[in-house]
Amino acid sequence: MTDIAQSILAINSSAKFSVVSEDVKQITWYDDTTPIAEADILAKQKELQTAYDNNAYQRDRAEAYPSIADQLDDIYHNGVDAWKATIKTVKDKYPKG
Repeated sequence: MTDIAQSILAINSSAKFSVVSEDVKQITWYDDTTPIAEADILAKQKELQTAYDNNAYQRDRAEAYPSIADQLDDIYHNGVDAWKATIKTVKDKYPKG
């Protein structure tokens, strides 16, 4: 889950604040930071979470791909077509959103 601090910083990257227990009602603003409305923070949090969820396939692919060294070894020993087949298997297993 995207936390409140990430959401605040996505709205105002120079904000100075503290948050208690991920409670949007318990934010203390520092150094003349203009407070951000709770609704705006929660909307940004939802937006960031949706973006994160929509990119799950990228994280899954990154874990499933062989290392670069293994990929280069595959190309050297088996050719580019075999390497493409290996990569396609991962892409097919984890399709874009």
